[in-house]
Amino acid sequence: MTTRELVRKVRNIEIRTRGAVNELFSGEYHSAFKGRGIEFSEVREYVPGDEVRTIDWNVTAREGKPFVKLFEEERELNVMLLVDVSASGDFGSVASFKREMAAEIAGVLAFSAIRNQDKVGMVLFSDRLEEYIPPKGGTRHTLRMVRDLLAWSSKGRGTDLTVGLETLLRGLNKRAIVFLISDFQTESDSWRNAAKVAGAKHDLVALHIIDPREREVPNVGWFAAEDPETGEVVWFDTSNKTVRAAYHLGKSREESDIAQFFRRNNIDRVVIDLTEPDQPYLRPLVRFFKQRERKR
Repeated sequence: MTTRELVRKVRNIEIRTRGAVNELFSGEYHSAFKGRGIEFSEVREYVPGDEVRTIDWNVTAREGKPFVKLFEEERELNVMLLVDVSASGDFGSVASFKREMAAEIAGVLAFSAIRNQDKVGMVLFSDRLEEYIPPKGGTRHTLRMVRDLLAWSSKGRGTDLTVGLETLLRGLNKRAIVFLISDFQTESDSWRNAAKVAGAKHDLVALHIIDPREREVPNVGWFAAEDPETGEVVWFDTSNKTVRAAYHLGKSREESDIAQFFRRNNIDRVVIDLTEPDQPYLRPLVRFFKQRERKR
């Protein structure tokens, strides 16, 4: 990708995501995530109806009458984007490669965050750590992250979600909103332990990007499928209904297993189905934000 092409793509994502943020996400993001933590503000004299649990016993003892602690929402959150940049992201059967869609989703989330005065950081990973960008505010910082995501030439081809999750756990002590953006195409389940820990320490949300051709294949006769991460090539006869049904069943079971894991561990999961060619993340993200708002 030339510098001119990269600048054009970054600019295009900025324009597209700005519209989504302005029209849809800013309020929903704020309602869904603001106030997930609270900090001490001040004390005042107790009035009937105050929670007994908020009484400040030290001040009460010193003043000879009851005082309560007041708290307010944290004014600034850290948002971390954990983005899978393995070779399987360089696939797309509709309008965009999964890598490009991940960059656009990251842009929407990052611009929504900085609009609410939050700081945003990013971890790029494949089967190794590719890049770590600490949380920071500002539009220029967000555009840099989108640029890096689009232009990044990964050193690794495989997927190891554990790398991204453990980088987060080592690098960030303060509780954060964490979006794990991936197609979750990995042979190992070892990442699940790290996800449980990250989900307990942070507010973890899994964004599962799925291309329709990864769920089922059309009837096109004999077909050679290459695994982009391992290079393994497998031939199969797509004109055979049994073969197509077996493929679909296998993928359905994989997706169901991932969904059950997140559900069991109280980790939110949002499916981004690329069947819709234009901004397929809009409806699922807005629906997710509204659900989070209702839970508060």
